[in-house]
Amino acid sequence: MARIMALDYGKRRSGLATTDPLQLIASPLCTVATEELYDYLCNYLQEEEVEALVVGQVLQKDGQPVPQEAQILDFIAKLQKRFPNLAVHRQDEHFTSQMAKEVIRFSVKKKKKRQEKGLVDQVSAAIILQEYMGFL
Repeated sequence: MARIMALDYGKRRSGLATTDPLQLIASPLCTVATEELYDYLCNYLQEEEVEALVVGQVLQKDGQPVPQEAQILDFIAKLQKRFPNLAVHRQDEHFTSQMAKEVIRFSVKKKKKRQEKGLVDQVSAAIILQEYMGFL
C-alpha cells in the first residue's frame, strides 16, 4: 500500500503529515517554507509511494473561499500536472490550528519546543489527515 499525505498550506510555512504505508497511523512529517514546498513535494513523491494528497480547505463564515484559495488551487494544479496519478482531496481544516496547539500543550514538555510555529503546522496537517481518514 502507498502512503496518504496531508498538507496544511500556509502563506509562509506549510505543514506536512503522512501515514505509514499501511495507512493506519497519521504522523506529522515536517514544516517547509511555502516557497520551497513544490520542490520538496516533488522530491518526496519521487522517493516515497504516495497515493493521495489531502489539502486543507478553509471557508469563510459565509461559505466563500478564503483569499488564499486561488493560490492553493494553482499549487494543486501544478502538482497534478507533474504527478497526474496522484489523487488530491480537500478536507475542511477549521479549528485545526487551535486543536494542534492544545495537543502540543499537553504532549510537548519543553516550553521552547512548544513555541515552535512550525510544529503547529505539522500537527495541524496530521489532524487534517486523521479527519480525512475518519479517526476524529
